[in-house]
Amino acid sequence: MPEPVVPELVAPTNRRGKHANLGPIAVHLPERIESNDELQKQFPRWDLSLIEEKTGISQRHIAKPDETASDLAVKAAEKLFAESDIDRDSIDFLLLCTQTPDYPLPTTSCLIQDRLGLSTRCGALDFNLGCSGFVYGLAVADGLIQSGVAKNVLLLTAETYSKYIDDDDRSLRTIFGDGAAATLITAGDEPTLWGFQFGSDGSGGDMLVVGDGGARPATDAIQPRHRKRWKSRLYMDGPSLINFTVEAIPRLVDEILETNGLTDAEIDKYLMHQATWKMLDQLRTRMGVAEDRLPIDMADIGNTVSCTLPILIQRLRSRGELADGTTQMLVGFGVGLSWAGCLWKV
Repeated sequence: MPEPVVPELVAPTNRRGKHANLGPIAVHLPERIESNDELQKQFPRWDLSLIEEKTGISQRHIAKPDETASDLAVKAAEKLFAESDIDRDSIDFLLLCTQTPDYPLPTTSCLIQDRLGLSTRCGALDFNLGCSGFVYGLAVADGLIQSGVAKNVLLLTAETYSKYIDDDDRSLRTIFGDGAAATLITAGDEPTLWGFQFGSDGSGGDMLVVGDGGARPATDAIQPRHRKRWKSRLYMDGPSLINFTVEAIPRLVDEILETNGLTDAEIDKYLMHQATWKMLDQLRTRMGVAEDRLPIDMADIGNTVSCTLPILIQRLRSRGELADGTTQMLVGFGVGLSWAGCLWKV
């Protein structure tokens, strides 16, 4: 009996490009602005001047009651298409990072694909990572492009944390703002994103948590680390998060530098998740970094969770503060606990 003929297996070639490039970014923020002055009038006993001194936040954008993360994401994407003259038919993968999806199911990214009129051949994926999500999203997009699966990836970050926060919550209401950012990741011949490193520690999941709304029964739900002082669905242990950040992030930075044979002097700027002024200022001190090399730009929008990094990049670009050819380090950290960093050649 003759031997069966086995066809030769040929690995597919990456005809579309080999590396991910960080393209244009568009930002959309809700129309409603909530200022500290308004909160001071509403809550005379709150010391808003002291709170602002610690957070570095003077106002936030807040979504309307019927406005969801997908609504903000669609507006950011439409703005990106219009401003950068992007053919929506060219998008072959959609990534959405959000911790406030429209529904438990269906996948919000699929709904956005339809609303944006993207091709039905476009892949769509939700992922829930919060503050580290943008860097994770870049890594996923890089993998899709390097494998030849995609050429143009639309990375959306969108959050409406305000829906988890009670009006009387002095701690959280003064920090978190809503918003969305749309980032185009394109295929190119030269690597501009590299050195990705990640970390996670679920033992710290009780530091920042919404314990209801999922499939786990309330009687068995994850409990906040300490007693809840407010009625918000969202709980945050700020001091513990700061302690985690000032220990884990300088170590992550050192590991990325060492692994890639770089020194601190070769990094133009450290672009960090914009949590609060106090947290970032402590990172500056711990890392021995000058203020202009670890920018803080969140006073008028607050902590927008997964959106802070793309918003920061878009603002620095608009002001001409990211010179061509320079190397930046992108770092996200927070809820999970989860953290991630990478290098970016502008």
